[in-house]
Amino acid sequence: MSEAERSETSWRIGEQGASKFCWMHLDGRDESAMRWLDEDGHGLPPTARFNLTTAETRPRCQPLHDGVIINLRGPRQAEDEEGDELVSIRIWAERGRVISVSFRRMAGLEHLRERMERGNFLDPGDFIAALSIQIAEHLDPVVAALGDEVDDCEVALSSSGFLLRREIAKARSTAIGYRRFIVPQRQALEAMALLECDWIEDDDRIHLREAADRFARMAEELEAVRERSALLHEQITDLRTEKLDRRSLVIAIVALIFLPLTFVTGLFGMNVDGIPYAHHPASFWAVTGFSVLVGVGVAAFFIAAKWFRY
Repeated sequence: MSEAERSETSWRIGEQGASKFCWMHLDGRDESAMRWLDEDGHGLPPTARFNLTTAETRPRCQPLHDGVIINLRGPRQAEDEEGDELVSIRIWAERGRVISVSFRRMAGLEHLRERMERGNFLDPGDFIAALSIQIAEHLDPVVAALGDEVDDCEVALSSSGFLLRREIAKARSTAIGYRRFIVPQRQALEAMALLECDWIEDDDRIHLREAADRFARMAEELEAVRERSALLHEQITDLRTEKLDRRSLVIAIVALIFLPLTFVTGLFGMNVDGIPYAHHPASFWAVTGFSVLVGVGVAAFFIAAKWFRY
């Protein structure tokens, strides 16, 4: 890949400022870009080449010789794309050069590319600190929106709790997915800020720590969202159980009230000879009155026993 070669997903920008710092970004799905990376190694350690081309990664920071392997996660560019909400970018950084690979498009890389072309980054430390802060700025409102969503669910729990289970489950699932990558990403940035590399300046370390602190706050917020969502789910489950118990109790009481009445009506409704007062004109009203008295008596017993106040 020549310096002039640029595409929508792979590019190289070099010789920024006096340090001649260059950034090469490759699309992991582009076979020609991967062949270019593997042809002669380009001075990369084998471990670094393996990290840049591996399919599955998690945020981490590992010093290697005179460079650093760092994997980060950021928001995906295409909202309708399948997979995790956070896509990975694999980075090899050393004095004067950064090589990054992503298999899915990450939001904000075009903005970094424009800043790189304007000469805003003079070394890898500037670039990685800017990338970290940009990812944090993208994720901050998303995490805050998750907290607001759980707040709304808590407010609406009393009136429409049973309709909120799907929203709460979605918020909890999203929080778990984000937290899975944000927590190790904070640890990776903190580790990089402590590395003894001459191309990581004091300002870069401050920016890296700032980004790590923002990720730490996001991780705490996501943990709170997860715990509050779990608590809301338990409260909804308790409400469902309580409502089911109340309905079951009402059904049981009604059944117990009508059980003796069923016996009386069944007894006097038998089509056999010998039923007392079978032909008496007032028999029907006598049986009806007796049934009403029995029903009222059983209901009064349950009321006195405070069964209806369960």
